[in-house]
Amino acid sequence: MTPFTQDSIQLKNCTIHLLYFKPFDPLQFLEHLTPEETERFFSFSHTNRRQEFVATRFLRHQLFGYNHIHYTEHGAPYIEGEGFISISHAPGVVGLAVSQHFQLGLDIETIRTKALTLQSKFLSADELLDFDTTSALEMTKVWSAKEALYKLAGRKQLIFKTDLLLQKKSMDVWSGRIINPNEIRTVDLTIFEKENCVFTVNDCPIQLQ
Repeated sequence: MTPFTQDSIQLKNCTIHLLYFKPFDPLQFLEHLTPEETERFFSFSHTNRRQEFVATRFLRHQLFGYNHIHYTEHGAPYIEGEGFISISHAPGVVGLAVSQHFQLGLDIETIRTKALTLQSKFLSADELLDFDTTSALEMTKVWSAKEALYKLAGRKQLIFKTDLLLQKKSMDVWSGRIINPNEIRTVDLTIFEKENCVFTVNDCPIQLQ
């Protein structure tokens, strides 16, 4: 009996493919990995990391066959000839967002209280006033949105509370600003809940200022 259940979410301009999984023996599914991926698999010592790695490649295999997942110098994944992709995971689920037209930043977070205790590390002074800092759901959404922005920044070593900024446009669409040294990137993020997780992705292209 397979430990995997597939689902998908169709937004206006991108699709999020999902793979839910229960604890499984990842050694039983290595045929879905390329030789290079199999070698990398054995470099992981933790079972959870191995399961997550295999689940991601299993989903990739269902969608794109053995087309290898490459990574840019900034760690962004891509598959040759398949448009733009973004990958995220939370316990028991992996997501792979696909768009043919623009760069994507997908993040999945389990709703939990951890974000409440870390809010001073990732909220700006204005965001501390604008968002409900007593709500685990709201703080999980903020954290997820900033993780999605991080994937769209085009660089590493960002400071979440000063370089990645958020404003609500509506309940499920938030405006994001990425402050880079030579430019400002703006993008609208779609945020929603499903299966006790928060999902954040940009369903539109980044704008440069």
